[in-house]
Amino acid sequence: MEVVFLFIGIIIGIVVSKTDTVSNIIKKFYPEVEPEVKPEVNPTLNNAQNQDNQKKVVAAITAAIKYHREG
Repeated sequence: MEVVFLFIGIIIGIVVSKTDTVSNIIKKFYPEVEPEVKPEVNPTLNNAQNQDNQKKVVAAITAAIKYHREG
């Protein structure tokens, strides 16, 4: 039983150390790309577009609920 416990411990140690190594290699060659921040040209225009999009989302959800209730 002690041999099995020792063997499993060694396997877990190897897997954990290899995972960190592979993770570091991937991060080195494929760094996380930060999203580009676009400057707002006209904040009032964006607010109007957001409100219009929110109205469309509410309309779509309302229509889906109505369709689901009707069968």
